[in-house]
Amino acid sequence: MPYLDCYLVPVPRANRAAYEALARLSATAVKEHGALRMLECWADESGPEANTYHADAVRQESADYNDFRKAAGAGPDETVVISYVEWPDKATRNAGMAKVTADPRMLFADMPPVFDGRRLIAGGFLPIPLDVDAC
Repeated sequence: MPYLDCYLVPVPRANRAAYEALARLSATAVKEHGALRMLECWADESGPEANTYHADAVRQESADYNDFRKAAGAGPDETVVISYVEWPDKATRNAGMAKVTADPRMLFADMPPVFDGRRLIAGGFLPIPLDVDAC
C-alpha cells in the first residue's frame, strides 16, 4: 500500500525562489532513495474563500474558519507550503528516509536558511482506498 509523508511549513514570501531550489534538490534526493513522486504546493493566497468549501446550510464567514496559515503559525510576511512525498509502501519509506536524512545534499550546508525547520509540521499517512472511478 502506498505511504505518504506530508509536510506543512510557513515560508517567507520573499524566499519563494530559494524554496523552489531547495524543493528541486529534495525531490531529486527522495526519488533517488525510493520515492515515487514529490509534490510541492505554494499557497494560493488570492482565494478561494474558506466558506466556499461548505454548503449553504452550514456556511459561516470565512474569518470564522481555521486555515493553513493559522495552523502553521505563519506570520504576516509568510505564506505556507504543503508538500507530499509518495512512497510505494512504508518499508520503502523508512529505508529511503534513512538514506535521505544521511544524504550530504540534504544538509543544505552551502545554502542560507529558507525557512525555520523547527516550525515544520510533518506526519505519515496511509491512503484510504476509495472505490470511485473519478478519484
